[in-house]
Amino acid sequence: MRRLALTLCATALLATAPTAAFAGDPAGVKITPSQAAPGAEVQIAATGCDGTTGAAKSEAFVADGSLTGRDGKGFPLSGEAMIRSTVTPGTYDVSVTCDGEDGKAKGTVTVARSQPSPTAPIRAGGGGTAQLAAQAEDGPGKRHVLIGGLLATAAGLAVAGRLIRRRRRPE
Repeated sequence: MRRLALTLCATALLATAPTAAFAGDPAGVKITPSQAAPGAEVQIAATGCDGTTGAAKSEAFVADGSLTGRDGKGFPLSGEAMIRSTVTPGTYDVSVTCDGEDGKAKGTVTVARSQPSPTAPIRAGGGGTAQLAAQAEDGPGKRHVLIGGLLATAAGLAVAGRLIRRRRRPE
């Protein structure tokens, strides 16, 4: 019984603990994915703020990323930002403003080269079924219900006829 109580207490402690990604870092910024292409959206997590809101700033971002989270030290603020489509590949500093202070947490984002996108749509599969699917009704119509009912009736009559023939045969 004592082991069960100890296990439950340890589980509750781990569930309420701050995120382990920043365990040894009192103030830091984590960007996901670590390498992003121009025009991509990145997730931001920052520790070191006591409040519930903040902003992540970088030359690589289109606009400052708005960060929100739980109140209290050790809980990360999280949000997202868009990488500028015109930014050149490289590593850019990310600074978090929170609790009325600039640069409360710092990190970096790496911008990788983007893959060229096709200039024309690729004709692959489907054929035109997307347009037909968009025009399709929601669920079966009256015609489908009528056909299904007729088939079910025919099956029922066939089973009933077979049972009647079996009963009439002399044994």
